Amino acid sequence: MGRDIIADIITSIRNADIDQKGRVKIVCTNITKNIVKILLREGFIENVRKHQESQKNFLVSTLRHRKTRKGNKINLKRISRPGLRIYSNYQQIPKILGGMGIVILSTSRGIITDREARLEKIGGEILCYIW
Repeated sequence: MGRDIIADIITSIRNADIDQKGRVKIVCTNITKNIVKILLREGFIENVRKHQESQKNFLVSTLRHRKTRKGNKINLKRISRPGLRIYSNYQQIPKILGGMGIVILSTSRGIITDREARLEKIGGEILCYIW
């Protein structure tokens, strides 16, 4: 049975945010690079750098802690998983908190957000929700 890399990313970010740790170390793959780029662009992560330990590459991300929100939490939810894939066309992609959150999709054009998918009018596999 294989590992679910996306669930590992979500869990490590959630745990680091709950413990109010500043940094998260994530295994560097193409999927994780794209998801971290989206999180950086959307403002959930401050910066990212590459780190190498014993012939393995890692992405070290610094989380942005927002003091204005009660609870100071980043909410992440894995939707599509290896046992149950969830697909959507561009018209049925859900809006999280009325557009305040983001949906990350895996499409034929790569891993993109819900806004980009609606603009390009393409659907795909719904990976996770972030708000």
